[in-house]
Amino acid sequence: MNLPARMAWRYLFARKSTNAINIITIIATCGVAIGAAALVLLLSVFNGFEDLFLGLFNNLNPDVRITAARGKTFEVNDELLKGLYALDGVHNISQTLEETAIFSYDGKQSAGRVKGVDAAYPLINGIDSLVRDGNYELDLPDRKILGAVVGNQLSIVLGIDPLNNFVPLTIFMSRPKPRGGGGFLVTGRSSYLRRDFQPTGIIRSQEAFENQAVLIKLSEARSLLSVGDSTVSSLEISLHPGFRNKDTYQRIQAYVGDDYVIKDRYQQENSILKLMRVEKWVGFAIVCLMMILISFNLIGALWMIVLEKRRDISILRSLGMTAADVRGVFLRVGLLLCGIGLLLGYLLATSLYLLQKTFGLISLPGAFLEAYPISFRWYDFPIVAVTVLFIGLLASILPAERAGKTAAVVPEE
Repeated sequence: MNLPARMAWRYLFARKSTNAINIITIIATCGVAIGAAALVLLLSVFNGFEDLFLGLFNNLNPDVRITAARGKTFEVNDELLKGLYALDGVHNISQTLEETAIFSYDGKQSAGRVKGVDAAYPLINGIDSLVRDGNYELDLPDRKILGAVVGNQLSIVLGIDPLNNFVPLTIFMSRPKPRGGGGFLVTGRSSYLRRDFQPTGIIRSQEAFENQAVLIKLSEARSLLSVGDSTVSSLEISLHPGFRNKDTYQRIQAYVGDDYVIKDRYQQENSILKLMRVEKWVGFAIVCLMMILISFNLIGALWMIVLEKRRDISILRSLGMTAADVRGVFLRVGLLLCGIGLLLGYLLATSLYLLQKTFGLISLPGAFLEAYPISFRWYDFPIVAVTVLFIGLLASILPAERAGKTAAVVPEE
């Protein structure tokens, strides 16, 4: 250990002439510890919600979703499907067609998404196992009406009862308008195309899309949208285990070309993930502002140490220590104090993390979870360390500059 570091250690831990300086130093260290723990826990809570979010959407999002690079829909053919099935890792492919529609049930109306799916759709994500009220039935051979599976949130808004076979769910879809627009076509018909469906089941899951969507047969969705028999808005693909990797996605992208966009499970929710990460770092910035306020205690503690050690500094200057060396000593004192607070903060954050994981100290009232989700990630610790030490370094500059300006002892004649 070099001389400035030894002196910094001595100045911080040596007994002070005034007990108040010891108290101020302890308060400053505790403040740094609380701030560091707050930063770690804040990042960990956002990490926990992000993991929870991804886990929820992981249930229904396909391994790969193919959409058009331009426009909302595209055409598929047997050659494209056969080529995709021939790629290593591809297990099942489902064709889907989505659009916004208006739903009416027993006098209640609401807007949402209608999603036409084919027979392979349950093989992609196992959605048929998430139907709790009723069954996953889109074909009703013994009836003239087709079935529809409704998301939980939409079913609550409309008051849908899948056991009631006498009230249909009506879907309204805009017809392609002729030039000139208008609410009615030239023939006098409404500009909305309507179809009646029998609700056969309700999806009980936390996923946002399926909570507000209605699933119907792909052929009926094409009829509602007045499009051809090969039109889809996306191809959803499930992969064999061991093939959910970047190489597989690149092979699929290379096969379909630049006219299509390939997204994995997480990229399908990219906009929401970006929003969560923005909130995470905004929260981090707010706690950093709190740390800056806490650093005033650190400035006070260092300033008191400088005032107490003025005579020692004067003697050292007389012995040849430069002003830069003196500043270096007190910068080290500030960093050492921050380092101790940082380690205590890590210890405090880890203890609270273990308690929350084990006992669920803080719960989410009225939610489907009993406790706040929390998750440590190793790279959060160096980020917090750099932040805390940087703030500590800034807080140490003024006291260090004041120490460097202390004059040497002038010998008496």
